[in-house]
Amino acid sequence: MAAMQGIVIWAVVAILSAVAGGFIAAWKNRNASAWAAWAFLVPPALLALLLLPRNRGISYRPPTLDEEDRGAEAS
Repeated sequence: MAAMQGIVIWAVVAILSAVAGGFIAAWKNRNASAWAAWAFLVPPALLALLLLPRNRGISYRPPTLDEEDRGAEAS
């Protein structure tokens, strides 16, 4: 039973870390989906995100599917 509790605790920590990582990354102008994925897989990555300074440049916006298709057609 102890193994099952450990797995459940790890799953809850991973999910909460992913959610927090997504919100913190968006607040710091970073790629929220990438940071949420890393925080889910490796919850201590959330500490690294907290230590990073806020990105002062333009906010990250992934290209839409139409923009990706136009780029592929141009090549």
